[in-house]
Amino acid sequence: MAISLTSISRTSRNSLPPRVVIHGDGGVGKSTFAASAYKSIFLPFEDGLSGLEVDAFPRLTGYQDAIDAIASLAQGEHEFGTVVVDSLDWLEPLVWAEVAKAHGKDSIEAIPYGKGYVEALPLWAKLLDGLNYLREKRGMAVILIAHSEIKRFEAPDSEPFDRYQIKLHKGANALVREWADIIGWAHHETAIKKENMGFQTRARGVATGRRLLRVAETPACVAKNRYSLPGVIPLEWGALMQAMQPQQQAA
Repeated sequence: MAISLTSISRTSRNSLPPRVVIHGDGGVGKSTFAASAYKSIFLPFEDGLSGLEVDAFPRLTGYQDAIDAIASLAQGEHEFGTVVVDSLDWLEPLVWAEVAKAHGKDSIEAIPYGKGYVEALPLWAKLLDGLNYLREKRGMAVILIAHSEIKRFEAPDSEPFDRYQIKLHKGANALVREWADIIGWAHHETAIKKENMGFQTRARGVATGRRLLRVAETPACVAKNRYSLPGVIPLEWGALMQAMQPQQQAA
């Protein structure tokens, strides 16, 4: 193809459903958030759906189970509108087990020089490609649920600091973060209350009862979005869709 000024065209905003990663501590409401999405179907890798009435596959206990579940949604007739992976950090050991099995090892750690974690990346890519197919060909939104962990971040322009990030090995973590359109950190809102203790003032955190989703990165957490969303929204699927709507109409 010849490249010249005549080959320039104007791109348009992507109108496909979003690819959402939501991470946070256990019990904050990540699965409830996903359950309220449009006609959701869960791919469960852990026992995190107790108390929720949702459509779900049987608990998936192997990497091939995950591939088969995605393939069934890609090929079969259904009316589901959102696919939910619950959760990434419970899926990760299944990916590692698949790599170890291919090498005839009991554990991915038994593969020398950390090569097993590198070989796990194509398996992650295959899963993400399958989810992309559901999004692009079947019009499904995608939600990936994960737990958070606190990690030290070595910033190149400041002193190191701790932050909440997705609980995945660094290679898979980078792959998922690049793939996602929205990464949200789910958390309980905390207000700081100061108490006079005589000669000193003590500050303590008090829960407000609100559950929030932070979708813009701060030093405290890994987050992002490609839709110019407000930095913080209520932890509700409807609130996320409403926040996205003005951006889509303006596009």
